[in-house]
Amino acid sequence: MEIGGFKVGDYIVKDEGGKRHLVLDCRNCVYSASVPDDPACRYHLITILGEVEANITVLADVYERVYDEEQTRMLAEMALLKQKFSIESVWSYKHLGAVGKACEQYFGARHDIVVKIAHDLIAFDPILAYLTLMKELQVERRKITEGAKEYSQCTAPYIETLNYLKDSFEKSTMMSKTKKYLSQMREVPDTGKIYHSLFEVEVKPAFIGSRLLFKEMESLELLDEYTVKRTTVQVFKHPHKTENLYFINPPEYTLSPDKYFVMSKTREVVAGYKPGRASLSTVAKSRSYFERVYESTIKDVAKSNGIKISHKEITELAEIVARYTVGYGILEILLSDRRLTDIYVDSPIGLKPIYLVHSDFGQCQSNILYTERESDALSSKLRAMSGRPFDEAHPVLDYDLQNFETRVAAIGPPLSPTGAAYAFRLHKITPWTFPQFIDNNFMNPLAAGLLSFLIDQQATMLLTGSRGAGKTSLLGSCLLEVLQNARILVQEDTLEIPVPYLQRIGYNIQRLKTRSPISVSKTESEVAPEEALRTALRLGDSALVLGEVRSKEAKVLYEAMRVGAAGNIVMGTIHGDSAYSVWDRVVNDLGVPNTSFKATDIVVVARPIRFKGSLKKHRRVVQITEVKKHWTTDPEEEGGLLDLMLYDARKDTLELLEDNLKESELFEKIVRISGLTIKQIWEDIRMRGNAKAFMVELKREHNVPDLLEAENSSAANNKLILFKEDQLEEFGKIDYEEVLGKWKYWIRNNLLPVVKKKS
Repeated sequence: MEIGGFKVGDYIVKDEGGKRHLVLDCRNCVYSASVPDDPACRYHLITILGEVEANITVLADVYERVYDEEQTRMLAEMALLKQKFSIESVWSYKHLGAVGKACEQYFGARHDIVVKIAHDLIAFDPILAYLTLMKELQVERRKITEGAKEYSQCTAPYIETLNYLKDSFEKSTMMSKTKKYLSQMREVPDTGKIYHSLFEVEVKPAFIGSRLLFKEMESLELLDEYTVKRTTVQVFKHPHKTENLYFINPPEYTLSPDKYFVMSKTREVVAGYKPGRASLSTVAKSRSYFERVYESTIKDVAKSNGIKISHKEITELAEIVARYTVGYGILEILLSDRRLTDIYVDSPIGLKPIYLVHSDFGQCQSNILYTERESDALSSKLRAMSGRPFDEAHPVLDYDLQNFETRVAAIGPPLSPTGAAYAFRLHKITPWTFPQFIDNNFMNPLAAGLLSFLIDQQATMLLTGSRGAGKTSLLGSCLLEVLQNARILVQEDTLEIPVPYLQRIGYNIQRLKTRSPISVSKTESEVAPEEALRTALRLGDSALVLGEVRSKEAKVLYEAMRVGAAGNIVMGTIHGDSAYSVWDRVVNDLGVPNTSFKATDIVVVARPIRFKGSLKKHRRVVQITEVKKHWTTDPEEEGGLLDLMLYDARKDTLELLEDNLKESELFEKIVRISGLTIKQIWEDIRMRGNAKAFMVELKREHNVPDLLEAENSSAANNKLILFKEDQLEEFGKIDYEEVLGKWKYWIRNNLLPVVKKKS
């Protein structure tokens, strides 16, 4: 069996994640592939572990039995103990009794006992060897007590030998655990029961590399449990760890031997098909085709081998085979869990479990040990699908897995000296909405109303924050506040904004994909961000949205903002932690002149907050700042940054700075160009905020989370705007309270029943 590594006979030793794995090919074994059930299997393993060093033992058949480090160490200790006893010849005459013919009459029987314990049984059944030793020691002590003085003198060296054997056995991990187990029993059980308690095995299909760890589950506190792709997901709190634990138990790890056989044979049959680049790029679209092919193959394999299997079971097995052939293996389950935001597979692969970030439970350690074999397959797939190199000359690959709404950043040697590593960023399939942000305390209703109003008034806006602060999610929610009769151009180097979904619910959006900023290899087919932006400005009158302002495109963006060529509104995200840091980055790092930076109207700052030093992070909008126009050098020193709302951590809310509003140049501009009074502006803002708060109230009252989703939030926005427009046409002015009242009636009696019915 060639898997890789050092091969001797019917086993190999390979390095995986810094651990040495002893892998035995048990397909043609005359004994069963089970340590607790078969003495011959124990003998074979103990013999091999006497010749090679290993940390983990794998017995590979149709499925693999994996014995962890402690279990492997227990067997290895027996191998070393057997060698030690043999080197010391513990069964030689000097160890069996005193010198003299009177004593030698006992040597034959004693020799047989010691050989049985220290040479024979220790290899087949070490626990029975220990129990036999203890029984012999007990018998000899009784004989000494009951016998003559001469027998005691003859037996002293033998007792010393037995005690030496006993001490040697009891220093081992296996016997230490056995003694503890026996102390809890009223009588000595069959040794098989003890082995089963010591060698609880991890079972997995032979064609799947990843191991699943389920240690210490009895000491964990269950926080949540749900299902993803027929897989049970459990989130636990560990009493001694700062991160939570994320455990999965996919169906492919708990199948019957017959199903493992059918699935493995099916995979062997379909392994001959190796799709090329064109096929791989359309895998998501053809997935159902592959599953149908696998269903047919599974049916034939089961029939030819006399295995009964239902149609439902055939479908489930086909899904599993597809996952590990044309899919992404066990990672597919994680990528399908939309409550995850990030997945990290760090190098060296297999040293530590996969790490991830859960939207509800923060940083979590999974129970999945990924393997180098799976990593190699993933790298090959990413190369084929992206058409980009990924090797030592090109150690970075950035790619969008569009069928999973996920970006993957892969790095390899020499950038990552210990091997390939991967970071997956899962995008929300539907955009966040302002009502959802209110429901999660990311912002309050007044802030939502203010941002909605400013977007409607075509303010230019930069959203800033650290990685994971929620700025991209906030940008997506701001898109929902743009009128649906507007045209929007979205430019991204990483496809994070759910444009296809927004198009489906009625938004007029054109997406532009630009060159990745982190890719070491630049292909001629990728367009630079600044060139794409110049092209976007020629695509007609449109709102312009940049996924992130990073480099040279900043100058082009500000040129567009200054001359108004970008159309209705300009929005984008940029890394920073305050309005001032945004100015510093744009002007001092990206080289945009101060005069151009003033084209920015609003900077919105988001930040993860750890209340009172808690381990948990809570995303919050912490600052909404206006960029004033009458300053020359430093906006902070010259009063060019006017805070409209600031976050108060003690109250956990954004507070309106009413005194600062008197200095606002933006509101004066809106008054001039819209004909609205300041009073009407704030009536409009509060109406928008109250409307979104009402959606949250209804969601909580009726337990209908879908009410706040983008499709329904957008429909609610449209209806509010139409009610406003009706009043303007009929009366020439707006009664904001009356509009809000009509809108609430429509939401409660028209939209809510439809959403509840769908839910």
